[in-house]
Amino acid sequence: MFITKKHLSRRTFLRGAGVTMALPFLESMVPAATPLAQTAARPRTRFGAIYFPHGATMDKWTPATEGSAFEFSEILQPLKPFKDRVNVISDLSHPQAYGGGSATSNHTRSAAAFLSGAQAKAGTQAYLGITMDQLAAQKIGQDTPLPSIELGIEDASLSCGDGLSCAYRDTISWQGPTSPLPMQNNPQVVFERLFGDGSTDTERRARRGQSLSLLDSVMGEASSLQKRLPAGDRSRVDQYLNDAREIERRVEKAGQQISADLNVPSAPAGIPKDFEQHIKLMFDLWVLAWQADITRVTTLLMAKELSNAVYAKSGVRDAFHILSHHSNLRENMDRFAVLNRYHVSTFTYLLEKLQAIPDGDGSLLDHSMVLYGSAMSDANQHNHNPLPIILAGSASGRLKGGRHLRNPKDTTMSNLLLAMLDKLDIRADKFGDSTAMMQI
Repeated sequence: MFITKKHLSRRTFLRGAGVTMALPFLESMVPAATPLAQTAARPRTRFGAIYFPHGATMDKWTPATEGSAFEFSEILQPLKPFKDRVNVISDLSHPQAYGGGSATSNHTRSAAAFLSGAQAKAGTQAYLGITMDQLAAQKIGQDTPLPSIELGIEDASLSCGDGLSCAYRDTISWQGPTSPLPMQNNPQVVFERLFGDGSTDTERRARRGQSLSLLDSVMGEASSLQKRLPAGDRSRVDQYLNDAREIERRVEKAGQQISADLNVPSAPAGIPKDFEQHIKLMFDLWVLAWQADITRVTTLLMAKELSNAVYAKSGVRDAFHILSHHSNLRENMDRFAVLNRYHVSTFTYLLEKLQAIPDGDGSLLDHSMVLYGSAMSDANQHNHNPLPIILAGSASGRLKGGRHLRNPKDTTMSNLLLAMLDKLDIRADKFGDSTAMMQI
């Protein structure tokens, strides 16, 4: 049989002035005579983690029954459309988040422990330990342009007190004991990191001032490529470029909220004032990066511990951290549950996007594993058990969904982190303060 199908390299890029743009997976990237199903038999599994502070109203978070017959609780109702891709994991603890000092220290250690299972050490030098996402990046992120990306919503902390570095609160991602990774909260910076060449702020401003889209510079090469692709691939590339164009438009619009006269020495303006607009942009950039295989590891800090952000669209006017100290008053706990549910609803936006993007024989959601949770349980008590934890995605067929998994009381969350590494084909005998690998 004579094979005429042309093979396109998986690492094909569209290049323009200051732009290197990866492409999503296309059928043309499958070698001739190779069934698509065969290439999908070894899909690329992505990993993501989202941290929210201050815990939750746990009696409205935890489902009443365990196993596959459970019903979503009041807070988790927005996840109902994704039940077959979601696991609720209960009864976990982060003992390393406990320690001396004030309540402020307790909050600060929470974010630090989330993906590390290690205790934040006091002193002028921040010292923690590698986080699970960065261990994954060492193994599954070395053949992508970026081993990982770290995203945030809020600005860096100015003061953290009690002799604990602000790094413990400002990031959930650590490459090593003394190497915290900054969480980038500017969508413009993230966009240009994914597709730009790292040009100076002056050059970026000049391009925007001339109304030159970053994507405009690759359109000529894109048009040439399209002529050589089959109809299905042309449609997929068109949709990918349109999605990228729409994100760029929204990033640019966000940047117009800040005066062009403002001196920003190292980063362009582009941070939305509205929380929903901001987090949706970050989720869209996250999905675009996974779709194009720019990275396979992403973390996002939804808000920082001690955040007093107000989420007007939730219907709750109380500040986040203040409301979490509910004084055990049912009315306050119920309002906090409304806020918890609102945050879960923003998480479903990411799940919807991942589910809608084809990837091999399934979707990006099928080929990913996304952790959503907190290292604090009841902020009024400043305790770290039982934790509110969700694990979404199918990990390329290795993670069954639709379950409420209960554990022996105070099981360390590091047992879950160890199991998640295993789902990514990363073998380890121990991680953090793990005592055994959880069965998930």
